[in-house]
Amino acid sequence: MAALLKMSEATALGLHAMVLAARARGAISAPALAEELRASGAHVAKVLHALTRAGLLESKRGPGGGYILARSASKTTLLEVYETLEGSVRRDGCLFAKPVCEQIGCILGSLVERVRNEVIEYLATTTLEDAANGPRR
Repeated sequence: MAALLKMSEATALGLHAMVLAARARGAISAPALAEELRASGAHVAKVLHALTRAGLLESKRGPGGGYILARSASKTTLLEVYETLEGSVRRDGCLFAKPVCEQIGCILGSLVERVRNEVIEYLATTTLEDAANGPRR
């Protein structure tokens, strides 16, 4: 079955890694995150490096080292993480990034705009703390 809304694997890993870091009681290692996420250690390390460069994570070396949130989970939104890994969210145009819609008009009409706005609003108003405590309905 095809996914209706897609994001890159790196972004999905990054969002999940940040939520796991928010739940952790201390530093969490890249190998532990890779195992928990059932993903390649190299891919997870690359994503963690990008999040660290952006100032969302801090890395701690040595025994008990790993990754921790750079700031409180209540101060970081899912949209910040998303945009760190994907770039700025496009707030117009096709939700599915298909240029044909710009040429002939969207066959889904205003539904696409409503869904896009709801997804952006959810990401912008949901913090890592919210996500770590369970999904909102």
